[in-house]
Amino acid sequence: MVVAAVFGTQLATAQANCDCVPNQVVVQLTNASNLPAVAQQYGLNPTPISQIASPPVYLLEITNGNAPTQVVAGMAGDTRILFREVNRKLSQVEREGLPWTQGRSWAVGRSWAVGGSAKGYAAQYFPDRIRLDQAHIAAGTKGRRVDNNQPVIVAVLDTGIDLSHPAFAGRLVPQADMYDFVSGDNDPSEVGQLRVNPSFGHGTHVAGIVALTVPDAKIMPLRILDENGEGELWRITAALIWAANHGADIANLSLGYPQSVELLKQLIDCSAFGTTPTGTQFPLNSPGRMGITVSSGNGGNSTAIFPAAERSHALAVAASTRQDRLALFSTYDRARVGASAPGEDIVSALPGGRYGVWTGTSMAAPIAAGLGALVKARYPTTFPNGHELMDHVSETSVDIRYSHPNWTSEVRLHRVDALCAVTIFDPQVCPIPQNLTERSGFEQFLIEQ
Repeated sequence: MVVAAVFGTQLATAQANCDCVPNQVVVQLTNASNLPAVAQQYGLNPTPISQIASPPVYLLEITNGNAPTQVVAGMAGDTRILFREVNRKLSQVEREGLPWTQGRSWAVGRSWAVGGSAKGYAAQYFPDRIRLDQAHIAAGTKGRRVDNNQPVIVAVLDTGIDLSHPAFAGRLVPQADMYDFVSGDNDPSEVGQLRVNPSFGHGTHVAGIVALTVPDAKIMPLRILDENGEGELWRITAALIWAANHGADIANLSLGYPQSVELLKQLIDCSAFGTTPTGTQFPLNSPGRMGITVSSGNGGNSTAIFPAAERSHALAVAASTRQDRLALFSTYDRARVGASAPGEDIVSALPGGRYGVWTGTSMAAPIAAGLGALVKARYPTTFPNGHELMDHVSETSVDIRYSHPNWTSEVRLHRVDALCAVTIFDPQVCPIPQNLTERSGFEQFLIEQ
């Protein structure tokens, strides 16, 4: 009885220390024929919960009571297994109560406020800062391809959206191309209540930023995070495959976790080039179609937040301020962050047809995603794949360098610039725009109060 009690305590501790889905592991095998023997050896159900890719990647159920971390550790050195990991939980990076993020809840301080107006949404500072209006004029498009007039499609993988919000009128893909991977249906509406669920409104806010940046594009809402802002690796993987197979040109992920996630890294690489460096192929109808943006995180330090820190083929985006400085809350490492975009006091849509202000790198990433869509519309066949498309957004950013006491090395902001991106200017000859509106997001937000 004492031994059983100790084992039970150890198992409970192992389960508690794993921020993952209980009783599940993700395994890629060299050959599908090895599955029965691998399942028997490690106490797994040989019938997969789900599977993707070639060589196969399986989501498997643990049947012997071991914790996912124990199973994964026990597989070390097994030559039949290409990689193995837990079904990691990931979170939107503004979520409160996590040790790896400062949290930027709508409920307190300056992070966001409820109310506002459509005028405050349209008149806020960030379009001026990135020269968005000039870019729309120079490009001759606001999101429709110049060769065939078809709208570019931006997938927003988040908490869902308010499908009936006026900001999205005429700007959504058909219902059949949307999906809720939390509930398993074609209705990716946000779930929750304002002031009750801190993450409620996150997806609507992110999608509203895309709609403002590239208003003639179509938004594909994919709900992968629940009302608490939490998702899981396999669900996100399924949503990325869905987005690629349903025609998305750009995908935005404002989420993260402070540990590497191999499956997500492989899929992002595959989305860019059609295969991974290890030869894995995922079921993507259009390899290389999607450019992918991810938020760098809100730690206010250089701690690696994944998938932004994977050094994969997604564009990691930090948050900048109205004064073109790195936001104090933004996670930043110049070796991993490819660009920055305004992320401080951004006005956007909220559920219930409302508008509000939120602050975070989750607000910066969709601006970069929108610029990727605008470049795709202006130059529909110029970039061979989504990775090179988003590289272009980074390479045409404004090169702002300065020393800051919080960082041991020089900050290189690389703040995105819409006009440079659509006119293919050399970033060295794109000066910081002058005579810009300097009102804060809150001031714009209060215009019609």
